[in-house]
Amino acid sequence: MNLLLTGAVAGQSSIIMVVAYVVIIAAFFYFAMVRPQKKERQRMQALYESLAVGDSVLTSSGFYGVIIDISDDTVIVEFGNNKNCRIPMQKAAISQVEKADDVDKKD
Repeated sequence: MNLLLTGAVAGQSSIIMVVAYVVIIAAFFYFAMVRPQKKERQRMQALYESLAVGDSVLTSSGFYGVIIDISDDTVIVEFGNNKNCRIPMQKAAISQVEKADDVDKKD
């Protein structure tokens, strides 16, 4: 009888260890992958909401330009000194923003 109880206790402890490992691995994936991605998405959303006409931007393709018009999900960006080079693009194509106020302070 004593031997039978020892086997049952050992079986329960191994199940508890497996569950503990699964919880630890899930927590690792959350803190290593999900949480940083969520923070980056929130940062980019705040960046898109702070866009204003006159801001200098860097697009994801590497072009520098100035925002001349903004709508819900698109912006019109003017590239270079050529007034005819105005391209509409999605806000998601913007990777960095330098505010117009910051540019004035540097000069």
